[in-house]
Amino acid sequence: MSEQRPPLPPFTEETARLKVRAAEDGWNTRDPQRVSLAYTPDSRWRNRSEFVTGREEIVAFLTGKWQREHEYRLIKELWAHTGDRIAVRFAYEWHDDSGRWYRSYGNENWEFDPDGLMARRHASINDLPITEDERLFHWPLGRRPDDHPGLTDLGL
Repeated sequence: MSEQRPPLPPFTEETARLKVRAAEDGWNTRDPQRVSLAYTPDSRWRNRSEFVTGREEIVAFLTGKWQREHEYRLIKELWAHTGDRIAVRFAYEWHDDSGRWYRSYGNENWEFDPDGLMARRHASINDLPITEDERLFHWPLGRRPDDHPGLTDLGL
């Protein structure tokens, strides 16, 4: 029996937006096991200069990430879509162990299997040091509220 993660490809603009928001919501849980279930068991990632294959490695990667990146808050936005692929841009804010804040900007290219699980994820990311006063992502940890501005609304 196969797993399904709707919406399924081929994506329309509406279903691509739903998929992007579902990914944002999942990552904002900072629960590596839960996040890994959105990917195929043999999913392949390139994240910055790291290469990850499969759910076990995804869980290990995300566990380390969220041990280093405190108060992580993420916003994703649809950039483009076609068939079984979606491109997104994103930004997230976090601080390190010493309290230094960063805004990380990036782009991701996603490819999905017919059941709506992500088979490939390619992410390019840059970190910008910011002051706490420059933070723009203000909501309690977890899902971004529907009324919180997105990237375009924030001028990002």
